[in-house]
Amino acid sequence: MIIERARIKSNRPLAHEIWEMQFEAPNIAREYMGSGQFINILTVDDWNHPLRRPMSIASSEDGFVSIIYKIFGNMTRELTQKKSGETLDLLGPLGNIFSKWDNGSYPILIGGGVGLAPILNLKKACDDNKIEYTMIIGARSGNEHFISHEPEKNIYLTTDDGSMGEKGTVMVPLQRLVEINKNAFIFACGPEPMLRAVKEFAINNDIQAQLSVESYMGCGIGFCQGCVIQRKISKIQTHSYHEKYSLVCMDGPIYNAMDIKFD
Repeated sequence: MIIERARIKSNRPLAHEIWEMQFEAPNIAREYMGSGQFINILTVDDWNHPLRRPMSIASSEDGFVSIIYKIFGNMTRELTQKKSGETLDLLGPLGNIFSKWDNGSYPILIGGGVGLAPILNLKKACDDNKIEYTMIIGARSGNEHFISHEPEKNIYLTTDDGSMGEKGTVMVPLQRLVEINKNAFIFACGPEPMLRAVKEFAINNDIQAQLSVESYMGCGIGFCQGCVIQRKISKIQTHSYHEKYSLVCMDGPIYNAMDIKFD
């Protein structure tokens, strides 16, 4: 874990209220382990805005690290105003990584909303290692997509309003694809309702799945206790807080689907 003053190489819009920012961050890039890790960004360097913003790493290569972010409020809108050559204070790389995607199973990569960043990262890892996979990316509308719907290349887009790709959620193509690929292993990142649905589907169909959990993190290193998620275990010992709960920033953000519970 490193604190690094990183220079912005580029900051550009990709789709409706979705942006990509690339940093020159050689020290963080050197410690980067793989898809799933994130950085914590100090968006505004003053005492009125002390909390960092967690952002999944979308790529890390040749000393550069990139993120894909969506405009949610004042601080993410502030990020869109940053120019090439300016610097930001980054903390990272943080968190664990997706695993077993190269163990002979068939990866199905699922991303929703800004949860597509670690999924695109994992896609590149599969490409680099010549591993066959299918990717499904969901959004509310077509203006939030910036990649193409190409089923012939095993890339599926879904939209709630049917304006691009398949109409509906990521569950529509997922249910069909697992019937074709009997050795499927699901890797997913996105909003909690999507992860709930993927988790339930995976458990009901006896499919292995790893979920990258999105959570509000004030510190990213376990001090603030702001990113608690409940573990799914059958017996809880008295006063065993850490047995019952997990900190996403420290123990995650990647979890096996069977190991956690959403409230």
